[in-house]
Amino acid sequence: MSTEQTFIAIKPDGVQRGLVGPIISRFEQRGYKLAAIKLVSPSKEHLEAHYADLKDKPFFPSLITYMLSGPIVAMVWEGLDAVKTGRALLGATNPLASQPGTIRGDFAIVTGRNVCHGSDSVENAKKEIALWFKEGDVISYKSAQHDWIYE
Repeated sequence: MSTEQTFIAIKPDGVQRGLVGPIISRFEQRGYKLAAIKLVSPSKEHLEAHYADLKDKPFFPSLITYMLSGPIVAMVWEGLDAVKTGRALLGATNPLASQPGTIRGDFAIVTGRNVCHGSDSVENAKKEIALWFKEGDVISYKSAQHDWIYE
């Protein structure tokens, strides 16, 4: 069985609203393994590198300002199809288009305060993990639940 890793960040609105625990629980309850986590206040340059693909969008400056407004919980989750399923757990970028039962569908109303970021591809997950975590920060281990989750 091949597993993959995805990068998930709880944005400042999620941290300030006390949603860190419920969001982590969603991933744990689904069967994903937490491989790295940290509370961080990234620099403007760090955020500009993370959102480099959006730099030409009109909302880019306000996105960076917002992401600088409070701490962020950066995480790496691991498991089968973690990127695709991680995005499904988050829901649509626009919370009003997110299904109930998704993180954004349950906890957010507007796109500019949509609680979480999730990698959109395996390639981007690798880039984002490398940007947010140093070598050795991501822990490799076998979860005690592994054999109860996977065949």
